[in-house]
Amino acid sequence: MDTKEGGRLFFRSEVFAPARGPRRTPTGRVVAEPAREVPVHAEVDVLVVGGGPAGVAATVAAGRLGARTMLLERHNHLGGLSTGGLVIWIDRMTDWGGTRVIRGFAEEFLDRLPKGALAGPPRDAWGARDAATAAWWAARTAAFHGIVTHSPTCDPEWMKATALEMVLGAGAEILFHAWGAEPVLDGGAVRGAIFESKQGRRAVLAKVVVDATGDGDLFHRAGAASDSDTDERDIHHCINTSWLFAHVDMPRHLAWRAERPAEFSAFMARAKEEVGLFDKAFVSWRDDVALFMGPRLAGYDATQVDDLTEVEIRSHRLMLDHLRIYRRDAPGFEGATLMLSAPQIGVRHARRLRGVARVTRETWDGRVHADEIGVSPSLAPKFANVSVPYGALVPERLDGLLAPGRHLSCDATSHSFLREIPQCWLTGQAAGVAAALAADAGIAPRAVDPTAIRAALRRQGAHLQEAAHVPA
Repeated sequence: MDTKEGGRLFFRSEVFAPARGPRRTPTGRVVAEPAREVPVHAEVDVLVVGGGPAGVAATVAAGRLGARTMLLERHNHLGGLSTGGLVIWIDRMTDWGGTRVIRGFAEEFLDRLPKGALAGPPRDAWGARDAATAAWWAARTAAFHGIVTHSPTCDPEWMKATALEMVLGAGAEILFHAWGAEPVLDGGAVRGAIFESKQGRRAVLAKVVVDATGDGDLFHRAGAASDSDTDERDIHHCINTSWLFAHVDMPRHLAWRAERPAEFSAFMARAKEEVGLFDKAFVSWRDDVALFMGPRLAGYDATQVDDLTEVEIRSHRLMLDHLRIYRRDAPGFEGATLMLSAPQIGVRHARRLRGVARVTRETWDGRVHADEIGVSPSLAPKFANVSVPYGALVPERLDGLLAPGRHLSCDATSHSFLREIPQCWLTGQAAGVAAALAADAGIAPRAVDPTAIRAALRRQGAHLQEAAHVPA
């Protein structure tokens, strides 16, 4: 396989590239902002900015190691895209043999969800390859390449509640409605962050900061280098706002798609001709709720406010178009109603850190990094599991900060799976452990012994490979 090929070639989901509206450019005028003294709201050992999957995992991991930890979150809930973004389909946590390789925080979090809040294959089906079983679960986003995987779909409200209790149970503090705006810099190192809230600008000082914003907002504003290249064939650069429809009959709808594929194809073709951008329905954690993860809009920049605004407008209008057409033409949707449009926009990619180490297509060869902090399933059965090094969370030069989550250090192709929710849990837990160890020892995160990180991760239930080597 050509190393330039993208994840789009493995996960064949449709991408739409509509004509994008103009981006504003500055008028040339400026407004002088006077210098000010920013009150210090708190001083902690570890400050986590962003309460998405990576941020929650980092906060819990650091808190459980005894670090005084604070989590800043701009919304009123935890979970980020997994909850507010309605990315409730949690991608693969098993390898192609059916072995769960993303464990630790991820495993505990899902095990805490109550019965009825999670739908997916039973454990004894993970790795199943018989055609009938795989086909049934493929229609329910839990089988790929003819193999059943551990890919559950979860109730977003129970995920919010579970994340909240885990963070508080770890002894960490939370500040909701607090937007991490700027890093606090001292001598080339990050020493905290300034946040915006209804109280104005305040600062939290910390021994170590975990940038879990997903877009690298803090490390970017601190001057750390990053990459933003994408493969236009890959869905990992697309943006959209997801939504849910209620009062549907998904079993009946899926049966129609399976038993009358020509009718389904004709339905999709007519809808695309009518509205241009149109997507299929996905299952949720309930048979009477349908999830729409698209249409996925290409050509937009998640760091441009005009682009984000346009995507929101397009997505909400498309939601109404989908409701009208599905109710009119799709079996199982005759009584469908609007349930929820995602409170958070679905950004898949903005920036990727340039770290001390980097996950690249060439490293999908089965190598095990000496500083491995987690193992990700690969994109397809022909590839080995992918070892994730600690160095992918550590900036090349900037000290005092770690960057887990979808903005970790990797190439565009590897980003297509490293951005997923389980991988964010994996890297977030590792960042929280490393941040706590660095704060306790009074050293920079890059100076923490990977052996100590790996030992602490194992005590927290993470899966790590035993043999540590890197092929020549």
